[in-house]
Amino acid sequence: MLREMMRIRIAEETLADLYKEQEMRTPTHFSIGQEAVAVGICSALGLDDVAYSGHRCHAHYLAKGGPLAPMVAELYGKQTGTAHGRGGSVHLSAPEVGFIASSAILGQTMAVATGSAWAFTMDGSRRVAACFFGDGAIEEGIFHETLNFASIKRLPVVFVCENNGYSTHTPLDVRQPKGVTIWERARCYQMASKFADGNDVFAVRHAAEEAIDWARSGRGPYFLEFSTYRWREHVGPNWDYEAGYRTKAEVDAWIERCPIKAATARMLAAGVCTEAQVERWRLDIQREVDEAVVAAKAAPFPSVEHLLDGTY
Repeated sequence: MLREMMRIRIAEETLADLYKEQEMRTPTHFSIGQEAVAVGICSALGLDDVAYSGHRCHAHYLAKGGPLAPMVAELYGKQTGTAHGRGGSVHLSAPEVGFIASSAILGQTMAVATGSAWAFTMDGSRRVAACFFGDGAIEEGIFHETLNFASIKRLPVVFVCENNGYSTHTPLDVRQPKGVTIWERARCYQMASKFADGNDVFAVRHAAEEAIDWARSGRGPYFLEFSTYRWREHVGPNWDYEAGYRTKAEVDAWIERCPIKAATARMLAAGVCTEAQVERWRLDIQREVDEAVVAAKAAPFPSVEHLLDGTY
């Protein structure tokens, strides 16, 4: 899990640094700072289980096993990308490892994940569907409609809310009544729910195991809320202190709670790995990312005559 968080962080930071070259023309929503939720959840899912995401999807795609090179190529708009250069950053897919889709439409994939779970139930399968979304998505009507349906049908779906405190630039405390938590709201639909620290990958993994076992055993859906924080701007590669909706001190306080830093310290203290091993992982991952970037830049753009392939 530590190595996978490092891989996601290095990949995204490298892409963020390269974004200023203006060769990537897709809007990008980076997950830098939020890696523990993606890794903790996906490490507990089986290969046959499926995952869906929203616009901030790179971490979920990689954590579920999506290959790095096609993701990078998609950001560069190339034919070798996951959507053959047609979808961009927010439309990643790797069905061969169970990452079915991501979407820029807020909350959309909640319903689609629930549809997968309904299919699993109708087929008598023990597979589970998981869906990632942010705290902004809970204010969409589809949130309530989907949770209600999933609860009525007792479907094997795990709803994963990454609460980073903001819907674009608007904090949660001016969008929701005081004293109302997201995870407790799910209980209105007679749904099991839990809150945990989204910057502690081990706490996320523990909660994920409980939720997935619950859903797989036929006891119905499970709702998980994790507190976490994105370090960069809502959309784009930059730091955005000057935007006025949060302070540098707030960002720095969350950076001190870095999930990778915390997991590394814990693993070193337990003797699970050494500093030399961690550094070797970093170098190996950086090499993999650099090679993916070189391949993406060299790959062809979609041909004009086939530009509409796959549309309907």
